[in-house]
Amino acid sequence: MSLVDELNALDSRVADQIAGACSTHELEAVRVEVLGKSGELTRHLRAMGSIPKEERAEVGKLVNQIKASVEEALDAKFRLLKNQEMEVLIDSSSIDITLPGRAQHLGTRHLINGIVDEISDIFLGLGYSVMEGPEVETDYYNFEALNAPADHPSRSMQDTFYVKDLSGDVANVRGESDVLLRTQTSGVQVHAMETQELPIYVIAPGKVYRRDVADPSHLPQFHQIEGLVVDKGITFGDLKGTLEFFCKQVFGEQRRTRFRAHYFPFTEPSAEVDVSCGICHGEGCRMCKGTGWLEILGCGMVDPNVLEMSNIDPEVYSGFAFGMGVERIACLKYDVPDLRMLLEGDMRFLRQF
Repeated sequence: MSLVDELNALDSRVADQIAGACSTHELEAVRVEVLGKSGELTRHLRAMGSIPKEERAEVGKLVNQIKASVEEALDAKFRLLKNQEMEVLIDSSSIDITLPGRAQHLGTRHLINGIVDEISDIFLGLGYSVMEGPEVETDYYNFEALNAPADHPSRSMQDTFYVKDLSGDVANVRGESDVLLRTQTSGVQVHAMETQELPIYVIAPGKVYRRDVADPSHLPQFHQIEGLVVDKGITFGDLKGTLEFFCKQVFGEQRRTRFRAHYFPFTEPSAEVDVSCGICHGEGCRMCKGTGWLEILGCGMVDPNVLEMSNIDPEVYSGFAFGMGVERIACLKYDVPDLRMLLEGDMRFLRQF
């Protein structure tokens, strides 16, 4: 059989296959078999260079004619079968075409990520940079370099997730330091003081882990944002002004703030910052337990011991640090009564934000 006869036979066979196709799925199989990358007609087109010159024009013209004819027949049969399938679908008792269409909801950023971005933008506008650190940290960076004594309660197995190797022994890095899931992003501050040139103005958002049972005010995994400033002549007044500006940007100009003396191992003096309750406007309610105030973050001046651990001279430089829980900020800003609501994935709740 000559090549021309072979092509004519292919044309006839494909026409019969197209006519006999009963569904768009079968028709697609015919198209792939004939016109696909490895299809019969495609192979003939690729083999044109091996055909004798005296036959090439005739064969090439025939191949193109068959290709155009097949494509036209496939298109016509596809439209016919598609209309038939739609009629069957519409006639099906499982579909009521009189029902209104379903609106497609566009996805948005989760509330937690939105709060992280909002807080980051505030501090970026003040000249800070964003720095990240490892979630699996060592005891040195999580506790020791932050001036936490060896007998501090936060080091216990009841509060911290320690990482163990396959043998069951607690893994060690930096000699005696145990490996753990960080309980705070404060360790990023130590990395910053070790690696960055002075002065330092950074914030460190990220996940942290603690051995807490999930309840309305606690989560075993949550997000924190730590801030650190180390420069010459930094005072508590700089800290107070920075955080008052931050609170008004997040909660509104009408919200008041107050600083209460507190204790943190890595800052001295230390304070907790409260913002006036947005529900009762400072009059007292269930949300603020009748005080009119809601705690939002902890802060203080960087302890000289922490500076010395990172080879920074406390006689020349001073600084302040602060840390806040992102989920808590989100709940206080939008009057959400339970932290767990942020993680349950209820779209009725999340679409509000």
